[in-house]
Amino acid sequence: MLYNGNKMDAFFRTHTYLVEHVYAPVRRRLMDEINWDDRLIGIKGTRGVGKTTFLLQYAKEHYGSTDRQCLYVNMNNFYFQGRGIADFAGEFYRHGGKVLLIDQVFKQPEWSRELRQCHDNYPELKIVFTGSSVMRLKEENPELNGIVKSYNLRGFSFREYLNLQAKLQFEPYTLEEIINNHEEIARQILSKVSPMKFFADYVHHGFYPFFLEHRNFSENLLKTMNMMTEVDILLIKQIDLKYLTKIKKLFYLLALEGPKAPNISNLANEINTSRATVMNYIKNLADARLINLLYPVGQEFPKKPAKVMLQNSNLIYAIFPIQLDEQQLMETFFINALQEVCSVNVGNKQGTYIVNQKEKFKVCDTRKTKKRFSSDTTYTIYNTEVGKDNQVPLWLIGFLY
Repeated sequence: MLYNGNKMDAFFRTHTYLVEHVYAPVRRRLMDEINWDDRLIGIKGTRGVGKTTFLLQYAKEHYGSTDRQCLYVNMNNFYFQGRGIADFAGEFYRHGGKVLLIDQVFKQPEWSRELRQCHDNYPELKIVFTGSSVMRLKEENPELNGIVKSYNLRGFSFREYLNLQAKLQFEPYTLEEIINNHEEIARQILSKVSPMKFFADYVHHGFYPFFLEHRNFSENLLKTMNMMTEVDILLIKQIDLKYLTKIKKLFYLLALEGPKAPNISNLANEINTSRATVMNYIKNLADARLINLLYPVGQEFPKKPAKVMLQNSNLIYAIFPIQLDEQQLMETFFINALQEVCSVNVGNKQGTYIVNQKEKFKVCDTRKTKKRFSSDTTYTIYNTEVGKDNQVPLWLIGFLY
């Protein structure tokens, strides 16, 4: 194909406009966790967590808006229906291109084979691409084994949300730091801001960055949840469209049941399918970051989970008519904040979790906790700004990233 200068210019014009106008009020922690020297970097994440903004923020920080060594392209562009990634990347490379940022790579057929081709043919080219959390980059794309570095972009942590809303610059803490020094850490934070003034809003709408947009958040979240099932699950897992209503109904039933072990036989009857198919759909919903599957230590899928929970607390508010239960909301926040940096399993008792396969945690309401505290458990307590001893304020778990 002949070099189409006008077309390439059009891509650069779009790139310049997007980079100049990117609104990224929070610098994401992942920006400093990635080794940007790697040649092929995959950034996965659930829909709505800001993957496009993240790519544009990288371009702005490292190259500015007019440097033609860096180019952002989105595979939604119809131009790529007639031209593959490798062909386009070669043209960009031959004209001095160094970094190609590819958004929604899974929209391109044969994308993994094409990325391999780019890696093999253009040794000085770096490609950073985004994809859905449903994608299994290495397991399902053996041609990328050993050459792709995969990262997960998370939704806003409570720390990031608090920094944004209160215009502050708090750094994250490790779980060990929080457990051992939570009283001192809380004092330092409380000297600058009252986290509890922001916590309820975060639980309601702070996980997804699109709360910053001047649109109805609930409607936006419902649209995002539908896209997770219609595009991320059906398209990427190549499931026939006629099964979409079954997957959506299953998700709704799991949400209504609340955090407990699912009755697979009942669910199979409700959506008129087999138990095995229900388990596969449950796994797909978990991969799409709509639900969390929790197991006892030593167990994992394909065993039946001991507890199914919505993936983050914002989703709870979007499902009607769920009866809002404060304990359920707080446990959902706890799991969501921890799971990005630790392994989390269910414990033997209600509300008890095992973190990193050894540390016992319990989520509880400070107003209802009158009993003696066990020394072998860390209690994450809500409805309080400060804790003492092995009672850690729950909001501080939102400072892990």
